[in-house]
Amino acid sequence: MKSRILIADDEPNIVISLEYLMRREGHEVSVARDGDEALEMIQREPPDLVLLDAMMPGKSGFEVCQAVRDDQRLAKVKIVMLTAKGRETDMAKGKALGVDAYIVKPFSTRDLAEKVRSMLADPA
Repeated sequence: MKSRILIADDEPNIVISLEYLMRREGHEVSVARDGDEALEMIQREPPDLVLLDAMMPGKSGFEVCQAVRDDQRLAKVKIVMLTAKGRETDMAKGKALGVDAYIVKPFSTRDLAEKVRSMLADPA
């Protein structure tokens, strides 16, 4: 069965790249262009994993993550935070909010694909 992945990013070039990569990996992909749309899509039809940009219009990735983690129905949704903010304080904030993995832009698509594969294979 295909895993469902939501890409939540407002940068068109990143969305195109991620969408291509995730489809090539065999996943079912949907896209949200801002934080409000991402949260609405996650609540309506929870994906298996979210590739979530930290800085977006509307709700930030951090706010989306917090809302998802506050909703028990969404406990199984895995969140990978993608961000240009690689400072320790940003990573600590993401981890405190319940981010499952933190990947700093620019990133290797191969590394991201491997991370997604391993996270989807882990039932925890």
